[in-house]
Formats: sequence, structure tokens, C-alpha cells
Amino acid sequence: MPDSPSIGWTKSGAVRLLDQTLLPGEVRYVEIDSIDAMIEAIRALRVRGAPLIGVAAAMGLAAWAKKEKGLTPERFAQEAARLADARPTAVNLRWAVERMRHTARAAFAAGSKNVAATLRDEAQKIWDEDAAMCQAIGQAGAELIPAGASVLTHCNTGRLATGGIGTALAGRLATGGIGTAFGALLMAHRQGKGIDVVACEARPLRQGSRLTAWELAEAGIPARVIVDSAAAAVMAGGGVDLVILGADRIAANGDAANKIGTYQLAVLARAHDIPFYVAAPRSTFDLSLASGDEIPIEERSASEVETAKGVSVYNPAFDVTPAELITAIVTDRGVIRPPYSESVRKLFD
Repeated sequence: MPDSPSIGWTKSGAVRLLDQTLLPGEVRYVEIDSIDAMIEAIRALRVRGAPLIGVAAAMGLAAWAKKEKGLTPERFAQEAARLADARPTAVNLRWAVERMRHTARAAFAAGSKNVAATLRDEAQKIWDEDAAMCQAIGQAGAELIPAGASVLTHCNTGRLATGGIGTALAGRLATGGIGTAFGALLMAHRQGKGIDVVACEARPLRQGSRLTAWELAEAGIPARVIVDSAAAAVMAGGGVDLVILGADRIAANGDAANKIGTYQLAVLARAHDIPFYVAAPRSTFDLSLASGDEIPIEERSASEVETAKGVSVYNPAFDVTPAELITAIVTDRGVIRPPYSESVRKLFD
């Protein structure tokens, strides 16, 4: 069983979540065993990162089912549907919920006397598999990072965003985690490649300066934070050798949705002839969507953006990077390259 600083089980079977809205100033955990509480945690970004949202949703369904008296197929389907709608863009959430739905249907059909235990086992499998996928992504991604490279990343893709390996000790976060794009950075650092990292602040909620910077410091990786609008100047000055970041949903043609600001980084990387890599597990691919034009983009509250009273705000959480701007996609089954319509299909064959 993997251990993570971001998520775990309590002795009573509830989900123990690190409240990421309080980082880096405070480390506080919340215990969740209801669908309402899990939906709130996902929407409020107490738990975040596409892979981790999927893991948390699966575990949340299992925790709720354990305490639900007289659990029925209809009731489970109803609550699962509500949870799947908590956030629209990250496909890992719907992927994990649908997997739990399938498990529940099979258990009910077989006349299981302990459906909740079956769901707990399936949620644990989803968590275990995510940790293994993160490890594989880290290893594959590290091979793309040359010695001495300055690597730009955006938002947060480390152990705080995934079910990847980590250790919680004495009420604080210890080093040793992994992630998707961050996993590649961590592996390259551990291999002695002497890299340094440029972390975009990731406005408006600053996942880069709050979370990624903290993880980089915990891991001992040399790093500097820049405001998002400084990326062009840093690239023009030769301060970036490659870009690697995560994704929340990847369409069948390789178009990738990720934290707002990713698309402009891809355009800048192309303008400066810098490799641009996306790192994501297979659970982040949505083959039902032909292109990124079909990916739903979450718009968040205007309250997250400070502005003058009476001025409206457009606050999308994600944007879509066209496949033609992506040099390669790092997956748990290796690195795939254009043409993505073929390489993505082969990934799942």
C-alpha cells in the first residue's frame, strides 16, 4: 500500500485529506466520510490535481458506502453521479467514479453481503495503480531531461497532486514523494543530473509558488519562482532548456487541457525552439473526445481575482494546448510523439 502525505485512510474507514488551501503556512488534515464533504473538498481545492482528485473520489465513495445504512444500487448511482459532477475538466474524476460504479453494479448483481468492503478494495487498487503510474512517468520523463538543464514547470504536479509515493511523519511532510511532471524532475535530481527548476507562480491561486516551490525545497532541488508573465523574458534570456508540466484531460488527438497559462507557455516554447512536454497517466486521456474543442473548461469564482469593485472577471481554471505545440507526452507506458492520433490509439491498444 502506498503512503501519501496528501491522502490516506483513517482507522474508522474515513478519508484523511491534507487541506491544500492552507499550504504552505499550515499543515492540517480533514476527515471525510460523506459525499457532500468530498464534493466541497474537491470544489474548494482542498484536494486538487487531476490524478489525486480521482483517487480521492474513489476513496470517498468507499468511505460513504461503509457508513450508509441500507445501501442500494439506486442510492449509490445517485451519489456517484453527484460526485462525478464536482469539477468538469479533470477526466480522472469521472474515470474513477465510473470504475467504482462498475464495481458496485457487479457486487450488487452478485448478491454481495458487503458491497462497502468491495468498494474499499477497488478504491485502494485505484490508489495503488496511480502510485505505480506516477513512478513510471517519473522514470520515463527523467530520460528527456539532460544534465544541467533548466526546466520550467507550471502549476503543481508533485505528490500533492497525485497518489504518488510519499511519507507523512510527525505531522509534517517529509521528502521522498513523486508525481507526474514533478516526478520527472525528482528522478532527474536523484540521478545527479544537476538540474534547476523555474516554477511559474500559477495565478490566481498560486499553486506554483505555494505548492510546487514547497515541494522543490523539501526535495532539495535548486529552484526559483517567477510570475507567470515573466516566462517570455526568461526564455528569451536562455534561462529555460525545456518545459514539462501536467494535464487534466487529453483528447484523442493529443490536445491537452491543463492549468490556465499552459497554452501561452507552449506558444512561447515554440517561438524560442524549446521542447514542450506534457506528463500524464493513461487515466487522464479521454478517447471519447476527438479534440480539445470538446473539453469542458471550468470557470471559477470571480472572488479569486482581485480587481476594482464593479468590474467583471473572467476566471477560467484551464486552457487547451493544441497537440501540434506538444513535443511529446510522457505516460506510464513510455513517451509518445506525433502524430498523436496514431500514438494515442496505440497507447490503448
